[in-house]
Amino acid sequence: MGGELRPLVIAHRGASSEAPENTLAAFNRGLETGADGFEFDVHMSKDGEVVVIHDETVTRTTNGSGWVRDMTRSELTALDAGSWFDIRFKGERIPTLREVLGLIADRSKLINIELKSGMVIYPHIERKVIEVLSEFDILDKTIISSFNHYSLRMVKGVEPKVRTGILYMEGLVEPWIYASHVPADALHPAFYLVTPEIVRGAHDAGLSVNVWTVDRADDMKMMVTSGVDAVITNCPGEMINLVKEGW
Repeated sequence: MGGELRPLVIAHRGASSEAPENTLAAFNRGLETGADGFEFDVHMSKDGEVVVIHDETVTRTTNGSGWVRDMTRSELTALDAGSWFDIRFKGERIPTLREVLGLIADRSKLINIELKSGMVIYPHIERKVIEVLSEFDILDKTIISSFNHYSLRMVKGVEPKVRTGILYMEGLVEPWIYASHVPADALHPAFYLVTPEIVRGAHDAGLSVNVWTVDRADDMKMMVTSGVDAVITNCPGEMINLVKEGW
């Protein structure tokens, strides 16, 4: 593989096997491991702030309860988003998109932002995310992904230059053909759907293949062998060590 890591190692919600997901602690840990980039999720607060959290509610990952959409930024950031993982992380907060990008933007080769636009539809979240990306001047190294492919179409309508990736977990036939109709620039399949033939078909169509969520060594090796472009993992340090060992 030469001196550069291939595929890219993307820390899933930060280094979320070592720190509470989608917190600055997890992103800092991802930087420490040498991850090439980050994947994380965004929702929108009641007062229109784009915030980084996976679930539609705060119940699982904070000491609070309720829907993200029903809480203001100040209410969200007042919650403890670390203690649930380990008491050492007590006081970690739900960060805003700007806070996360302020930490990782200059030190990432690839940033994958997942729009959580399914159970809850956030009006204009596509435009708001693109506005923040433009502030940081990182449109060229960002991919916006979503299970809601209509949302990805809206992203392209706002800013055609932004790359998009279709998230899916079904066995799609020739998914690169479907992606061209969205349109999208990348396939983001669950890793168990990936074969070398799928990767070749995507690459022949000019699409990248970025897979999720790969945490077992055998699966990491399989993804490398299949020729994917990026591996999204909760364990970026383990993936980096595996690649350094020759995989």
